Amino acid sequence: MNRIPQDAYPTRAPVWWGRRGPAGPHPEVVGCSGRLILIRHPKNLSRFESLIARITKAPNDLRRPLDDMNSLLWELVDGTRTLSEINSYMDSTFHERIAPAEERVEASISNMMSLGLVVVRTSPFNDEWITSPLHDPSGELPPIDPSLGILEEE
Repeated sequence: MNRIPQDAYPTRAPVWWGRRGPAGPHPEVVGCSGRLILIRHPKNLSRFESLIARITKAPNDLRRPLDDMNSLLWELVDGTRTLSEINSYMDSTFHERIAPAEERVEASISNMMSLGLVVVRTSPFNDEWITSPLHDPSGELPPIDPSLGILEEE
């Protein structure tokens, strides 16, 4: 596995995401709520798959719910913090649960990169794309299902 430099800036890719549930453990930093994150993507189905999805009443979008640690990691990878800073926040928030923090954080970021959810930059993010919650860059997602419990952003 290629190592991510500690001075790199992991940054959320332009995908739809939202917060839900009560606040959990989180550092007192801008953009971090400690709430669980849900990421949504449009499904690219063939005609046959679309037919089966309609028959089985499957959702029209792919949903990726994140656990508490990956949710906080998602909030931290806003492109303004280095990997070193993120490791420090994650370690001070989750202590033994995430030990060794550097390895676990890097593994999670690498996984998010392979899914196209995160890019790693050599300089801070400067609003080149929209990374805020509830933004659908594809323009293809259906309205939010109220049963998902997604919180409206303030």
